[in-house]
Amino acid sequence: MATAPRWDTGIAVVIPCYRVTRHVLPLLAAIGPEVERIYCVDDACPDSSGDAIATGCSDPRVVVLRHATNRGVGGAVVTGYRQAIADGARVIVKLDGDGQMDPALLPAFVEPILAGEADYAKGNRFWDLGRVRAMPPARRLGNLGLSFLAKASTGYWDVFDPTNGYTAIHAGVAARLPLDRVARRYFFESDLLHQLNLQRACVVDVPMEASYGDEVSHLSLARALVEFPLRHLANAARRVFYNYFFREMSVGSMELLAALGLLGFGGVFGGLHWAASAQAGVATPVGTIMIATVAVISGLQFLLAFLSYDVSSVPRRAIHRALSRRALQPSPPSR
Repeated sequence: MATAPRWDTGIAVVIPCYRVTRHVLPLLAAIGPEVERIYCVDDACPDSSGDAIATGCSDPRVVVLRHATNRGVGGAVVTGYRQAIADGARVIVKLDGDGQMDPALLPAFVEPILAGEADYAKGNRFWDLGRVRAMPPARRLGNLGLSFLAKASTGYWDVFDPTNGYTAIHAGVAARLPLDRVARRYFFESDLLHQLNLQRACVVDVPMEASYGDEVSHLSLARALVEFPLRHLANAARRVFYNYFFREMSVGSMELLAALGLLGFGGVFGGLHWAASAQAGVATPVGTIMIATVAVISGLQFLLAFLSYDVSSVPRRAIHRALSRRALQPSPPSR
């Protein structure tokens, strides 16, 4: 059993391991000396990735954690997060074990967090449009198609490539997240962004390239096309309710209420009168049409105003320093 490290840089890496036996050992060898602990989580891998690491890697930084049953990539990352937090890590980087992510980029991910500029950094493979062609067409189309829904559900309108798994997070922020409620499978990264927004954490994109070789994706197309959009819509509704009606009431709250009211009234009023006129075989009165049209147009204007407000409300200030100061403050005396 490895003892907790004495941290210098405070950087830890979490690697979920499931059928990555061919790729994980070269990945571990490429991780630089700035990393002080590497948590490899064997997620009940049928290829025994954990055993392969234990026997084939002599790096003292490597710790193998094991799941008795498969919990998905999210479940494996959460296990690594919790162990890194318990051991006292400062920044936790997540790398996939399939070799798609270049460990040489790791300093670019941790730098904005250590500098106090961000709480969470994630990769963006679409930064350089000239290199997007290297991405398989199916992945390119899927990422582009889900990006708008991800922006709406997470509230981070200024970040892209929401399913990118190359990430770094401040351990203090990770400790505040309800990790038990974050999706365990391939929706993990998007759901984590949603939870980060509820905490008002600052997120930044890091330009990167991905390498695609003989690794196999276990994400089904049906899940990406059906399950992901439904989850995004549910998260968007939850985020809007929490941020605009539960946590506080703002101008954006009023704009959204006006938009929903006017759009609902215009649609119902116009639809009912159109149906009644059609059934009677007469033309709908111009005045009725104008009332419904003005209501719908006004509702759309209020909706656009709300979206503008929401985009401008993206968190810009890192919260982990404030959390650290709060943790250092003495507790008030009991009475």
